Amino acid sequence: MTAPGTTGRDAARLAGIGLLAAGVAAALFVAGRLHTPDYAFSLFGQAGLAAVTLKSALASIAVAAAAVQALLALWMYRKLPLAGSPPRLVRPAHRITGFALLALTVPIAVHCLITYGVQLTSPRVAVHSLAGCFLYGAFAAKVMMVHSRRLPAGHFP
Repeated sequence: MTAPGTTGRDAARLAGIGLLAAGVAAALFVAGRLHTPDYAFSLFGQAGLAAVTLKSALASIAVAAAAVQALLALWMYRKLPLAGSPPRLVRPAHRITGFALLALTVPIAVHCLITYGVQLTSPRVAVHSLAGCFLYGAFAAKVMMVHSRRLPAGHFP
């Protein structure tokens, strides 16, 4: 079943974007499962506990940037109550924040993938590993949807 006003081509494009997202997540999962963990791998020259501390700090900054990113998106699409019409700078600020967020999380993801791989040893570790794979698959889908000139604007919030 498709959304109102969606053509068969639009549905096929959306399905293709969904398959791309699933493919990215699956590729990361397979790479992480096949990779032999290298616990000595460093993050910006930091190894061991120092790398974990740095990674935690970067991830905390990323969570704050993601909150800003979500607020900017809500404002941009006029879904933020009482905010009024967004100024012209909201759209470029959203893009810059998104790029910074990607640039900030890639070193974290690379460190996790090389140091630990995808582990399913406990529920907490499995959720963490699978959420990381899903995050980059979802990010790929989001970027493809936003940059698709062939999908009608009604598909976006």
